[in-house]
Amino acid sequence: MNFQYWHPQMEKMDRTELQAFQLGSLRKTLSGALKTDFYGRRLAEAGIAGADSVKSLDDIKRIPFTTKEDLRSAFPYGMLAVSREDVLRLHASSGTTGVPTTIYFNRNDIASWTGLVARSIFSTGCDSRDVFQNMITYGLFTGGLGFHYGAEEIGMFVIPSGSGNTSRQFRMMQDFGTTVVHATPSFLLHVESRMSEEGVARDSISLKRAFAGAEPYSEDTRRRIEELLRIDVFNSYGLSEMNGPGVAFECQCKNGMHLWEDAFLAEIIDPDTLETLPDGESGELVLTTLLREAMPVLRYRTRDITAFYTEPCPCGRVHRRIRRIKGRSDDMLIINGVNVFPSQIEDVVMGIKEAGNNYLIVVEKDGFLDRLTVKTEVSAGIFKDDDARPLNALRENIRRTLQNSITVNPRVELVESNSLPVSEGKAKRVLDKRPKDI
Repeated sequence: MNFQYWHPQMEKMDRTELQAFQLGSLRKTLSGALKTDFYGRRLAEAGIAGADSVKSLDDIKRIPFTTKEDLRSAFPYGMLAVSREDVLRLHASSGTTGVPTTIYFNRNDIASWTGLVARSIFSTGCDSRDVFQNMITYGLFTGGLGFHYGAEEIGMFVIPSGSGNTSRQFRMMQDFGTTVVHATPSFLLHVESRMSEEGVARDSISLKRAFAGAEPYSEDTRRRIEELLRIDVFNSYGLSEMNGPGVAFECQCKNGMHLWEDAFLAEIIDPDTLETLPDGESGELVLTTLLREAMPVLRYRTRDITAFYTEPCPCGRVHRRIRRIKGRSDDMLIINGVNVFPSQIEDVVMGIKEAGNNYLIVVEKDGFLDRLTVKTEVSAGIFKDDDARPLNALRENIRRTLQNSITVNPRVELVESNSLPVSEGKAKRVLDKRPKDI
């Protein structure tokens, strides 16, 4: 395999040199953070009066964690480290409280973010000969413009198609010879399921690769998309608090996502004890920005559960790789005292070939107990057979496999293909109908 590097000096830098670079960048980041209203108070309370207080990377543990609630409490300008006139752009994500988490960028921030996304895309084997169709939401969401700028930096022919309107997406693929797309995995599955309905033959499109992100998904989902669309699917990871896309990305080896450590200082902690975990152990990912000037964020608790790989990648990059996001510490379902991640259920459903591309997890109260129901689509043809035995056998197979995986005995409902709601953005896989006060 011929590997290609967008920034070879940084991607293949000796780890000792990389850590020295991180320490210098961390001190610059601290200097900026101390200028903000929020961190000025927070760091003073922690006894950190200046960047010189940090002598080594291990001193990061002296800095308090930052949470999404902190970002909301500092809204709108409590974490801004530059003058309002130096701000070039903002991105934001809404929340249940109605107060958005807003991230600000100056000109240097946009340039460094663009470089990280370009590096990510280039590492998968893309180049200026590719036609890139960005089938993701534009606007305040970071995924649209983030990938757009990165692809243009490489010189790719970019089609800003946005999300939705599947028929138009097909037409643009055919008209312009799209070779690469960016979309949520749920939308990629939806696209495949609509091909025959729209009369689109696989040979009529030139698609080779897809970048999937914005929502957790399983390895079985990735394999299903690859097999159905006959493409390579690359995992990506990002979050708006850390710019958006371009935090971590798979290279051509597709064995974990390289987290760009020149831009982010990463830790894995136990979400309960908050203690740092050694490489290889699964826990919550904590990130600190190292390059962003307008709005530095220190030790941000992402709530995403992952682990570092301990062995080096064959591609030669020194940046450590993180495993597929298992789920979120705050998305975990507690069913009658048992911890269940939605990703565990997806692993099972997508691993059964007779199951469809769409499913829904429903949690309700049945008296004092929790009741878990998994609704999954299957081929419409299975309902037309007068013999109910295949349907019952499939339902029992899914139920038994789920119980073995999550130790909870679920109800399984089989529904016809395309009967469950389809989301063109992040898929809504869980419907928790339990009373909030119980």
